[in-house]
Amino acid sequence: MTDEFIDFIDDAHDIRRVFGDIPSTVAAVGAVVDGTPVTMVVSSFTVGVSHEPPMVSVAIQRTSTTWPVLARAAHLGVSVLGESHASKTRQLASRDSAGRLADIAWHQNENGAIFLEGSPIWLECFTQHEYPAGDHAIIVLRVERVHREARNRALVWTRDRASC
Repeated sequence: MTDEFIDFIDDAHDIRRVFGDIPSTVAAVGAVVDGTPVTMVVSSFTVGVSHEPPMVSVAIQRTSTTWPVLARAAHLGVSVLGESHASKTRQLASRDSAGRLADIAWHQNENGAIFLEGSPIWLECFTQHEYPAGDHAIIVLRVERVHREARNRALVWTRDRASC
């Protein structure tokens, strides 16, 4: 491993590489929209944005074609990815939106939120705020319901790899 100091960041690749060294929780956000299951992976999932009322946040690239569809859903399911999802993380994050949920167990609740089986935590949310943030948008989600499976461990993503 080589230490480095980047004096001035003028390349998005440099900052992505540096930020990739910081561990992050990986989550899937999903809902059934117009009868179709839609999901996307977010690695910028933040808990504790607010405790009263309970809120979490995600950062979505402005170029995302999935978020405009999910943003139409009244309720969103947030599934923290668990160790059983380690081999499926790249599939869930792929550009092939139609194949993201292939061979992955999931269910839809009565409000249309999608939850992945094997997740240590499920949050049912709705969009509270959206803020511009450079090439991303910060989406603040209000948490309505939670479910915790203590026996499942959360995945952590760092250096382009998933681990528990």
